[in-house]
Amino acid sequence: MKRLIAFGLFLVISLGLLFSCGKKEPPAEAYIDGVHLSEYSVVYPSAGLDYDKRAADFIAAEIKARTGIELSVVSDATVTGEHEIVVGETTRDISASLQAECEGFEFALFAEGGHIALEGDYFIIAAAAYYFIDTYVTGRDFSTNLPSELTVCEPIMKEAKNFIFLIGDGMGVNHTLLFDEYENDIEFGDGEDFFYGYLFPNIGYSRTESLSGITDSAAGGTALSCGYKTYNEHVCRDKDGADIQSLTELASVLGKATAVMSTEVETGATPSTFSAHASNRDDKSVITQSQLQTMQKYGTVIDCGFDYYTERMINNSLEKHITDTLAKISADPDGFFIMYEEAHIDKHGHSGDLDKTFQAVVRFNQAIARFMEFAFYHPDTLVIITADHETGDLKKGEDGKYAYNSDYHTTHDVPVFVWGMGGEVFDGLTVENIQIAHTMAGFMGEYNFGDQSEYGCLID
Repeated sequence: MKRLIAFGLFLVISLGLLFSCGKKEPPAEAYIDGVHLSEYSVVYPSAGLDYDKRAADFIAAEIKARTGIELSVVSDATVTGEHEIVVGETTRDISASLQAECEGFEFALFAEGGHIALEGDYFIIAAAAYYFIDTYVTGRDFSTNLPSELTVCEPIMKEAKNFIFLIGDGMGVNHTLLFDEYENDIEFGDGEDFFYGYLFPNIGYSRTESLSGITDSAAGGTALSCGYKTYNEHVCRDKDGADIQSLTELASVLGKATAVMSTEVETGATPSTFSAHASNRDDKSVITQSQLQTMQKYGTVIDCGFDYYTERMINNSLEKHITDTLAKISADPDGFFIMYEEAHIDKHGHSGDLDKTFQAVVRFNQAIARFMEFAFYHPDTLVIITADHETGDLKKGEDGKYAYNSDYHTTHDVPVFVWGMGGEVFDGLTVENIQIAHTMAGFMGEYNFGDQSEYGCLID
């Protein structure tokens, strides 16, 4: 009898589980402007940039993840649908209505005639896509309305857990202004005619001298990586030759994924200062061994050596490496720290090749765009762009043309561009280079990082 009862209970429970597993969840009750979300399609410009297509894909993927509703993603070469979410400057009628005066990272959106339009220049469309999803697609079941008048918006910011440090080796202020001279001679890129850092809401400057006077890239990189002034040639070692902690190591100790990237080889001075310790930047064997230890101990990704100057190679190799590395380290739930260097602004400054210098600046701009696209899709990200020093004493002459006046580094202040929550602490200030490292560590929650004896962290 007991066996029969037990079998009966087992049968009832099994049948219940079978029926519950086979039961389908009801369709999402998701409405925008009174239209069920399933009736929309997502449209991107067939003649647009890849940013637009990725933004359209992001919107569709997020809608699927949040509501279970799968939308088609099509180009504007298709016939206009009854209800569309239009992303970027398409041929659709609603796109012609988006003539907003946007500044900096601003973007525009509105709804009209059963259609929704989002527009942002270049990679800024990513900020528009994230804003649309985060603001309006608030769950599985919702009903919302978009503005029926053109609305200018700003990207969403959240407290940072991801940290992106972008260094233009040798990049002074005038290097970032070369677009003025080469505006009709840009061989690759998004078609931009300015340095993207000037879109950032927070812009300051940094002093770069080392304990040796005019810095080299090793001491300059150590200041940015470790928050210590040191002598030239030292790699993550203080003035007494002792090893000092880098931001890469700090982030790793805090549980974050870490990566070091550069268009230079991995043993170059700047990537070395974020991944190794050595008394002399030229001691490549010591640096290589130290980098191996860093990779083994912390799992740091070191991916370097992308000196390409064609659109195909930049799109297919350099930008792919950036995307792949970000995908790998962003999987860490605790966030990540990455340093990326454009090394050849400095190298072409030493050789006095202004044309190649500008190409390196444009290439750096393309890298900045990819990192900022990521930051807009992940607003818990802080981005800082700066330089370790200026190279070549680049100045505009009486003829209105830029020219090098030296073949070495100078003590000129270099620009600092900051995006992310709290970045306003840099705005309008001229800081010591070590304070950049101190402050980035402070954003990670470590306020006593580096040499605090004279120039400390900018945040409490």
